[in-house]
Amino acid sequence: MFASLYQSFEDRADPSQGAIRIAALRAEFARLGLDGFLVPRADQHQNEYVPACEERLAWLSGFTGSAGLAIVIKDRAAIFVDGRYSLVVKDQVDPSIFKPVAWTETSPSDWLEVNLSPGARLGYDPWLHTLRQVKCIGKATRAAGAALVAVEPNPIDAIWTDRPAPPLGKITLHGLRFAGENAKRKLARAAALGANDALLVSDPHAVAWVFNIRGHDVAHTPLPLGYALILKEAKPHLYVDARKLDNHTRDKLSRLADIEEPERLARDLQALGEQGKKVLFDSATAPAKLAAVLKDAGGACTFGQDPVVAMKARKNATELEGARNAHIRDGAAMVRFLHWFAIHAPGGHLSEIDAAQALETFRRDTGKLKDISFPSIAAAGANAAFPHYRVTIKTNAKIRKGIFLIDSGGQYEDGTTDITRTLAVGKPTALMRDRFTRVLKGHIAIARAVFPKGTTGAQIDALARFPLWRAGLDFDHGTGHGVGSYLSVHEGPQRISKLGSAALEPGMIVSNEPGFYHAGHWGIRIENLIVVERREIAGSKREMLGFATLTLAPLDLSLIEPKLLDGEEIAWANAYHARVRREISPLVEPGARRWLYGATRRIGARR
Repeated sequence: MFASLYQSFEDRADPSQGAIRIAALRAEFARLGLDGFLVPRADQHQNEYVPACEERLAWLSGFTGSAGLAIVIKDRAAIFVDGRYSLVVKDQVDPSIFKPVAWTETSPSDWLEVNLSPGARLGYDPWLHTLRQVKCIGKATRAAGAALVAVEPNPIDAIWTDRPAPPLGKITLHGLRFAGENAKRKLARAAALGANDALLVSDPHAVAWVFNIRGHDVAHTPLPLGYALILKEAKPHLYVDARKLDNHTRDKLSRLADIEEPERLARDLQALGEQGKKVLFDSATAPAKLAAVLKDAGGACTFGQDPVVAMKARKNATELEGARNAHIRDGAAMVRFLHWFAIHAPGGHLSEIDAAQALETFRRDTGKLKDISFPSIAAAGANAAFPHYRVTIKTNAKIRKGIFLIDSGGQYEDGTTDITRTLAVGKPTALMRDRFTRVLKGHIAIARAVFPKGTTGAQIDALARFPLWRAGLDFDHGTGHGVGSYLSVHEGPQRISKLGSAALEPGMIVSNEPGFYHAGHWGIRIENLIVVERREIAGSKREMLGFATLTLAPLDLSLIEPKLLDGEEIAWANAYHARVRREISPLVEPGARRWLYGATRRIGARR
């Protein structure tokens, strides 16, 4: 009945090959005169999702997380991961070959200073590291008396004999009815470069947005891999593989830019360098290699945030209307799923994969789903205590009495969604209700926040944590990440976290997802997407902002302890549920509608 077309539950981690592959890599060291090599989980655009041919870290070590770095030297190897993967990595790599290291406790630079021998030559692929990363690692290698050496081609590619071919996903035009602004105008805005002569657009998300195109080169994000060079006083250049373009798309894009093969980019940067031109590079995504090409040819490099990133983050009226429509559609699919789950989960026969397949099917049944926005986190019991758990055939657990957490999202042409719901199967314990309600209080605090223009995500992050802090509790991930418009489900620069330094601006979409994780038992997270909007306050002396909630799906009332909520919090929850009922009930079948009425009933006064 249910199936998954957009996610696999195969366990791709294969630590069994680690010893053989690392021995082959060390043999390359001898051939190249190296004593070590850096293996990041990255492609040349620093993408979150990368094509199969760029999964060098997974191929070498077995680790399949979306962020990580291995440092391999002659007598040892370490793999660095953040808190999302501190437990997962131990199951995915051979600990006799790779020592897992928590990035927050020991940085790669600190490790290198201790473990590199004086005179050692540490190699890196200059296409896979930004200049900022190279400078950081270079400082550590010099401190150890060693040298950091750029190596091309990547030595892993020489030993990865069955490496997949690069992707050739078709590039499509993203229509004005979804984009809300034509590409010619976007490009003109991006070409306002001040003292710079050109902008290298190295982030494919920015390339896709500014040219109003989408692609199919990576999973779950409609990206066309490639670059753009936006010139202050000449026609832009778009660097994509011509095999991805049909005649109609090529004709449309050729009116905006000169279409070039990606291999041409380095030569064009060299030509700009020979002319003494100044080029702006995105410090977060531009490969160190391309900056070196320009500089070596005599050009000047400036580094900062690609201006397209901020333009893309502030959604226009059309994009916001699309986001609202996508969330109504996605909300109806969620309600159908939640109704189905309420019927079948108590029997004890459902598994995590069953739930993930069902939800994807309900989304596909809308007729509008293009992909899921990330592999669904369907986690029962103790698995829910892993914030970034990924169910596989090997780990697939039955859904028993207790907690079930489902974190998922959809990619629609008019918007990208991301929602987490924590569900009780059977009667929840008092501890579950207490922790869920504290998380809900933090969620409501963010949803109701009002703040002056210029406020950053770091300044309001504590609002989500305060109810947990009062009980001596916290969560280790950020409270919210930015979300794109039929693009990445994780978009910058906006975020709500302790590191969220970007000011929140009208039109930015972020997630609101505080949580709590009872290790070894269960986990709780409540996530809605919210959009920054202006707030009119009588007598205000400053421009004020707040959030409007986009996501529409009920919260599990059985997990709410009303006596922990104040009157304003109860009013918010009741108003939210009334809105869900009003907007979603006409879109679902009678059985789901009846269930929804019960699931969104009013929370009574505090007992």
